[in-house]
Amino acid sequence: MIAETFTISRRFCGPSQSGNGGYVCGRLAKHVVGPACVRLKAPPPLEVELRVETLDGRVQLLHGAKPIAEARPVEFDAVPPPAPTFSEAEAASRTYYGFVRHSFPRCFVCGPKRSVGDGLRLFPGEIEDRSMVATPWIPDLTLADGAGVVGTEFLWAALDCPSAFSFLPLSEGKTVVLGELCARVDAAVSPSDRCAVIGWRIGVDGRKHIAGSAVFSEAGQVIAVGRATWIETSADAFPAETDR
Repeated sequence: MIAETFTISRRFCGPSQSGNGGYVCGRLAKHVVGPACVRLKAPPPLEVELRVETLDGRVQLLHGAKPIAEARPVEFDAVPPPAPTFSEAEAASRTYYGFVRHSFPRCFVCGPKRSVGDGLRLFPGEIEDRSMVATPWIPDLTLADGAGVVGTEFLWAALDCPSAFSFLPLSEGKTVVLGELCARVDAAVSPSDRCAVIGWRIGVDGRKHIAGSAVFSEAGQVIAVGRATWIETSADAFPAETDR
């Protein structure tokens, strides 16, 4: 068995008291070769030591004895819709629903209360006649790894929230949390690269909402693609999160 530890900084929150799901999934996916599927089993706690255990291809994230997430390899050949232009993504972002109401306004990925250089500030809005939401993204220098490229955990994070906004808003009093994210990273991104991120609705199964997402280069190359399962729940579970 191989084990290591890491801590989720408060910077990388989704809800204010737990880690952003895409970021956490991306951290765990680093222990899987190739495309991965990561299932979240409990809200990832912040600022505490978490343990990654790898045994016979099974990768678990644990807080003490409590399972937080589990990753596995997956065959993932998803093909996203054609990329919007960077200008189209900029225009779509101006209609972001999260500017009006947001369950988690300090989310690392999509929170409008995060400043430049702190959060990713991905604000996906609808592109008319394209059945998708889109947002521009220019990664900042704080996201670079030792090789000077954007860490893959941040590509996973970028695949997270835009998929949810493809089917939001929900009925009054409801919100969603990430249950599972499967993703494939095809290429690298450098800080200051101009990217477009999209989300599109796939289907609904009871309380589960299935949606896709992708990160594109300015030239339209697929950087990363994902498929997320979101779980609908009561917004009352996050009373302190409401941005009125």
